[in-house]
Amino acid sequence: MVISLIVAVDNNGGIGFRGKLPWRLSTDLQRFKKLTMGHHLIMGRKTYESIGRPLPGRTTIVVTHSSSIHPEGCLTASSLEEALSVAEERGEQEVFVIGGGEIFQEIIDRADRIYLTRVITVVEADTYFPGLEPEEWEVVESSFHFADEKNEFASTYTLLYRKQIQTFG
Repeated sequence: MVISLIVAVDNNGGIGFRGKLPWRLSTDLQRFKKLTMGHHLIMGRKTYESIGRPLPGRTTIVVTHSSSIHPEGCLTASSLEEALSVAEERGEQEVFVIGGGEIFQEIIDRADRIYLTRVITVVEADTYFPGLEPEEWEVVESSFHFADEKNEFASTYTLLYRKQIQTFG
């Protein structure tokens, strides 16, 4: 199973502020929907609460340490490892991890792909995406989008694949 991260970050790696996205980018939301439709989404409890509902056409797995939290229409897992196992057991080919900061930090070293939206701005943020080691990632696609009436800031969409490390011997 391919483990993909999908995230929008500002120039400083900020991804959220007070439990909300710090921008409004219609094109990015459409891209998110197109890419994730029909797949399993793994997210932390805080990210789920910021969305407030399971997203239609996708299976939501909420990672929570509380055994009393069972959001309606969602699966729950007590760990990221359990969430990955649930998705794989259900036949998922590409699982999307959508946040938040703690979940991204925990999974970054195991990710195969990153669907990265770089929002060309700096916003007030209290949640950040972990830094990437450029030598570990290959840019497969990249496209620039201008700000307009539906997109508050310009952005660059980039698809990154983890480089395969070849060992000889």
